[in-house]
Amino acid sequence: MSMRQLFLQHQAQTSDFPLMIEVEKAEGVYMYSHEGGRYLDLISGIGVSNVGHRHPRVVAAIQEQLDKYMHLMVYGEFVQAPQAKLAEAICSTLPQRLNNVYLVNSGTEAVEGALKLAKRFTGRTELITFRNAYHGSTQGALSVNGSESFKNAFRPLLPDVRLLTHNVSSDLENITTRTAAVILETVQGEAGVRLPDSSYLQQLRQRCTDVGALLVLDEIQTGFGRTGTFWAFEQFGIEPDILLCAKGMGGGMPIGAFIAPQEIMAVFKNDPILGHLTTFGGHPISCAASLATLQVIRDEHLLAGVAEKAALFRQLLVHPRIKSIRHCGLLMAAEFESFQVLKAVIDRAILNGVLTDWFLFCDNSMRIAPPLTITEEQIKEACDVILRSIDEVVG
Repeated sequence: MSMRQLFLQHQAQTSDFPLMIEVEKAEGVYMYSHEGGRYLDLISGIGVSNVGHRHPRVVAAIQEQLDKYMHLMVYGEFVQAPQAKLAEAICSTLPQRLNNVYLVNSGTEAVEGALKLAKRFTGRTELITFRNAYHGSTQGALSVNGSESFKNAFRPLLPDVRLLTHNVSSDLENITTRTAAVILETVQGEAGVRLPDSSYLQQLRQRCTDVGALLVLDEIQTGFGRTGTFWAFEQFGIEPDILLCAKGMGGGMPIGAFIAPQEIMAVFKNDPILGHLTTFGGHPISCAASLATLQVIRDEHLLAGVAEKAALFRQLLVHPRIKSIRHCGLLMAAEFESFQVLKAVIDRAILNGVLTDWFLFCDNSMRIAPPLTITEEQIKEACDVILRSIDEVVG
């Protein structure tokens, strides 16, 4: 049987129309198929490959750690240098108050840990989220997603979840002394790159402080430089009580984290003891890769080029079929008139050698989120292909 036949017959599927690209190798911003095709990756594995595929320093860090040890013990028992060094490095990018890192395997696991932490610390049960929010697919994370169409088939989910509308200040009065946590994507991703008003985020921060609710910022997609600052919240003049990251932090390896002040995180140690557990969280290989990723972003000054590269995309992607481009750094959404038109463009662009995608809750907008390492010439190449693909399918 061919690899594609094995994929279809034995590997669980998530849709009836997988892309079916059989990748043999990936490096930098490119992926190479078994048949010899080359694809410029404009979505970074959905926000993962911020430093590109197989960055040499990330690969070297993985190889070095492989020669020492892999999994030793469940998280939090042994002193493991990759975990401790990574936690220290992450904290060095953050306000002083955010000084305690719990390492997990993924973004959705970071959400689960944060929800437990908020309920345990506050002694409250209500969770507040936002329409069109995306926080993951496990039961707790799904409970605070903002799309009923994604949730209805899996009910009952967590009780006591309230939905607010993003950027509507009058909704903030629904945050009360019953509220354990408000969870918010600093920039809404799957809603199609929806930015908050700075004044709104500041009002939200103040409301949480006033009623004693914890503000959880989900930077699973925006963290580690995607928006042009290391964390997107730096651009809005606020600080969270709990911060979530994953995706771009691992350089291609699976890892996530939720971060909080030590006095908040400490509640997991008692009543009950071992209040949150993970077997593979903080895997030493993933931690070594993550630390190398952080160092690459810093040492190669990748943040400094984000605004200029985003501006070049906006300058070049001009076409009557593109209605608007929303962006925060290199997290971009190019809006088309309909999903039907966009899907045809995406499919043709893939045939022409550029991989793009759409957003779960905004299916008429093209996702553009390339590795931060993309060059000016590669941006021009990608934009030329997109514009040509539009002309080829809809004119």
